[in-house]
Amino acid sequence: MADMTDLFGGTPDKGQRERHGQERRSDRNVEAPRMAPRSAPRTQPLADRLRPRSLEDVRGQEHLLGAEGTITRMLARGTLPSLILWGGPGCGKTTIARLLAGRADLYFSQISAVFSGVADLRKAFDEADMRQSATGKGTLLFVDEIHRFNRAQQDGFLPYVERGTVVLIGATTENPSFALNGALLSRCQVLVLNRLDDASLDALLVRAEKATGRGLPLDREARASLRAMSDGDGRYLLNMVEQIVALDTDRLLTPRDLAARLSRRAILYDRDRDEHYNLISALHKSLRGSDPDAALYWFARMLEGGEDPRYIARRLTRFAAEDVGQADPSALPLAVAAWQTYERLGSPEGELALAQLVTHLATAPKSNAVYVAYKAARQLARQTGSLIPPAHIRNAPTELMRNLGYGKGYEYDHDTEDAFSGQNYFPDGMERATLYRPTERGHEGKIRKLLDIRAAKRASREP
Repeated sequence: MADMTDLFGGTPDKGQRERHGQERRSDRNVEAPRMAPRSAPRTQPLADRLRPRSLEDVRGQEHLLGAEGTITRMLARGTLPSLILWGGPGCGKTTIARLLAGRADLYFSQISAVFSGVADLRKAFDEADMRQSATGKGTLLFVDEIHRFNRAQQDGFLPYVERGTVVLIGATTENPSFALNGALLSRCQVLVLNRLDDASLDALLVRAEKATGRGLPLDREARASLRAMSDGDGRYLLNMVEQIVALDTDRLLTPRDLAARLSRRAILYDRDRDEHYNLISALHKSLRGSDPDAALYWFARMLEGGEDPRYIARRLTRFAAEDVGQADPSALPLAVAAWQTYERLGSPEGELALAQLVTHLATAPKSNAVYVAYKAARQLARQTGSLIPPAHIRNAPTELMRNLGYGKGYEYDHDTEDAFSGQNYFPDGMERATLYRPTERGHEGKIRKLLDIRAAKRASREP
C-alpha cells in the first residue's frame, strides 16, 4: 500500500489544529444516538436540539427513507454498502449517516475533509482495524465534504472499503461525477438528497415552536416568507428561528419586518461548479422552448448568483446562431449589439440590453438548420478528402491555367435569368449533397421556397 503521507498530503498547520482539534475529538468515535437525549444546555443551537433521533423522523427524503425508499430497502435486506450522500446544505446528510450507524449496529466515526490530515485518517483506519479484530464490530466512517480530498487522497479509502474495514459514507454538495474519481464512485452508491420542500420546512417550524415553548410571532405571509428565505436549508431555517425568538416582540411580524431584521440566505451558485452548468442549461432550454418568462427567470438567477454578464452574453450569441439561425436573421446581429451595449454601459444598465436579447431570442422563430448543415458539411469534408473544385470554377490568372481549362465554361450568374445559372459547384464525380434544409418557420420559409425553385432549375440542366 502507498505511503499514507503521499496519499493524503500534508497535515493542517498548528493554528488549524488548535482551532479545530477539540471539535474533531468530540466528533470522532462517538456511538450513534439510540437513547433519548439528555437535557441540552441552553447554549446548544436549536438545529442540534431538533436533530432527528430516528430515520423515521427525517423529513423531506421520503424517496430514500420512506416505506419503499432506497435506504429502507437496504436495511430490510440487512446490507449497508458504502454511500455518497449528495445534496445541498441543511438537508440531513450528517444526521442520516449518524442514524444509519445506529440502525446497522456500526461504530460511528466522523472526520471532515476540510480539517483532517494524515494523522487523522491513519488513526481512523487503524482504530477501525483494531475494533474489527478485537470485537468484530464494523465502523461507519462518515467523511464530510469528501469532495475536498484530491483524487490521490480519495484512492486512499479504496483498500479499507474493499476489505470491509469501514462502511464509507461520504457527504458532498458537489456533483460526484465531477468531484470524485471513478475508482471511488465504482465502490459506492450515490444517493441524491432533496432540498427540503415547503411542507417539510413548515413541519420543522412546528417542531421549533414546541421546542421553544412559544409560537413564532409571524403572520401567515411572513411565515411563508421565512420558509422561502431558507432556500430549502433546514439548518438555516432554524438559525433564523432563533433570531426571531430573541426579538421578544409582542406583535406579529410581516414579510417587510423579516426582510429588515433577517438576512436572506445567499443563492447557491458557484461559477465553476455544477450549479453553474445547471442554470445555463436551464436558460438555454427555456429559450429553445420559446418561454420568455422562464428564460428571464434563469437569466436573473444567474445574475443574482454573481455570474459574469459577459459569459451570459457569449452564450446568448451562441444560441442566436445555433437555435434561431436563418429563421430570424436579425437575432445574431442583435445578440452582438446587446453584448457590445453591455460592454459600453456595464452593470446594471447594460444588463437591460441582455434582458431585451433574452426576450427576443425566446420569442423568435427557431431553426437549427444552419447548425445541422454545418455539422453535416464538416463530416462530408472529412469523408471526401482532397477532391479539387471542378475546372470551370477554378481561378485562371495565367495563360497556362487557361490553356489547362481553368475557368472554361463558367457562367457569370449575374448575367443569367434571376441571377441563377444552376451550374454544378461540387467536385467532378461527387454526388451532390443537400446539407442545408431550411424549415418553414420564420424567414426560412421564404428561403425554402427559393431553394425549391432553384433545385428544379438545376435539375433541368442535368443530362
